[in-house]
Amino acid sequence: MSLTSCHVHFSPSSERIVYLSGSLLKSLKLAGKKTIQLKLGHESVTAAIKPIQRQGHHLYLSAGIRQTIRVPKAGSISYIQGDENEVQLGPLIGVLTDGIRSTSDSPFGARTGYIRQLLRMGERKAYFFAFTPRDVNWNQGTINGFFLNSSGSWYRKVVPLPDVVYNRLPSRHAETTASIMSLRERFIRKGVPFFNWSFFNKSDVYKLLDKDVEALEHLPESVNNPRAEKIKEMLEKHQFIYFKPTAGSLGIGIYRLTYHPKRGYFARYRKGGTNVLLRFTSFSSLMRMLETRHGSGLGRYVSQQGVRLIEIDGCPIDFRFHMHKNGENKWVPVGIGAKKAGRGSVTTHIKNGGQLLTPDQALKQVFGDEADEVLQKAKDVSVKLSEAIERNFPHTLGELGLDIGIDKDGEVWMFEANAKPGRSIFSHPQLRAQGRESISHILDHCMYLSKFTGQGGED
Repeated sequence: MSLTSCHVHFSPSSERIVYLSGSLLKSLKLAGKKTIQLKLGHESVTAAIKPIQRQGHHLYLSAGIRQTIRVPKAGSISYIQGDENEVQLGPLIGVLTDGIRSTSDSPFGARTGYIRQLLRMGERKAYFFAFTPRDVNWNQGTINGFFLNSSGSWYRKVVPLPDVVYNRLPSRHAETTASIMSLRERFIRKGVPFFNWSFFNKSDVYKLLDKDVEALEHLPESVNNPRAEKIKEMLEKHQFIYFKPTAGSLGIGIYRLTYHPKRGYFARYRKGGTNVLLRFTSFSSLMRMLETRHGSGLGRYVSQQGVRLIEIDGCPIDFRFHMHKNGENKWVPVGIGAKKAGRGSVTTHIKNGGQLLTPDQALKQVFGDEADEVLQKAKDVSVKLSEAIERNFPHTLGELGLDIGIDKDGEVWMFEANAKPGRSIFSHPQLRAQGRESISHILDHCMYLSKFTGQGGED
C-alpha cells in the first residue's frame, strides 16, 4: 500500500501563497479553488492557490507559509487530504528521549545511533525528529527538534507539536517524576498519540493479566512481595523459583532458589561479575541471607514459578520476542533471538555469560524436525499475549519485548514483558535484517497513529 506523496519546494515570496503543479491540483480536486488550508502537526494556515506548469506532484511554499506552519525542510513528503480544501503534510513524528552526557555529534549519548537509524528510515515518508523534555515550549505549542541533514549532521529546527510521539526515554526513574508525568498527560490532552507510555515493572504485567483467561495459561505463577511462608510453599510446590526485583533489568539482583528434599535449599545469583551458588540446610537460613543482603528491599521483589526450559549442553534457553504493531495496527513478532545461559548463570543475559543464537539454531538442536511447528506455536502465543497486554493496559502501545520460555513438552511461557525493549538481539549477524525491519515497523505504526495510512498514488 503506497502513500500519496509530493515534492515540497520553498519559494522566497513573503505572501501566503501555495503553488501547485497541475497533476497535484487534480489529485487534490482543487482545480478552480481559490484557497487551501495547509496543516503541519498541530499548526495550520489558510493560503491562496496558484497553479504552475510542472510534471509530477510539486508543491511550492512561500516563505510566509513556511514560517507560519514551520515546515522544517524541502523534499519528498507524504500528504493526506481532509475536508474543506484541507491538506496535511507530514506526518510530523517526534521521538522523545534524553540528552544526558551528550555531545554535538551524539546529542542523545549511547542512544544516538538508534535514533539516527529511525530518522534515516523515515526521512522520505515523514518529518522525523528527536527531542528531549526540555525542548518543548507549551506556551507557543512548539518543539525545538533535532533533525538530520543529508550529510548525517544534526541541526535544530523549531516545529509545531507533532502528530505522534514515540517515547524512548531511557530512565525508569525519570518517567516517575512529576514533570515527565505531566508532559505525557499534556500531549494526550492536546490530542497527540503517545506511545510507549512507560516502562513496566515485573509485577505490573501480572496484575494486568491477572483475570485474562487467554493469557493466564501461558504465565507461570507469580507473587508480588511474597511473605516467607509463600516463598517456602512455592519452593515445595515447584522445586525451584526465580526471585527478582520488580524494577530490575539486565538480570541484576535475580536469584534462582531451589529446594531438594534431601539436600536442602540452594541460592544461585551473580555477584561482582561471577556466578555464586550457596547451600542452606534450612529455609530460615536462606531467608536470613536474603534479608541481610536486601533488608526492606525484599518488599520490591517478585517470586516466580520455575519452568524446566529446553536446554543445550545442559544450559537453559529462553527467547526474546520483539513485538511490533504494524501499519494495520496488528501485533507481529518482528525479531526473535534465542539466549543460551552461561554455565552456572541465573539468567540468559549476554553480559552474564549468555550466548545469542537464532531461534532455528536453538530449536532444531532440541526438537529436530518439529522445530518449525514449535516456533510457529510460540509466535502465535506471542501475538495472543501482546493482544492481552494491550487489552488490559490503559495507554497506547506499539512495541513490546516478551521474554518467552519453551519447556521440554513444547509448551510456551511468558516470564516478562518490556514496554521499551532493548535491541541487543539485533547485534547477531543473522538478525540484523530483523533489526532494520523493527525500525520500519515503528515508522509504519507512527504513520498509522497519525492517520497517514495508505492512499495510493505516486509523487
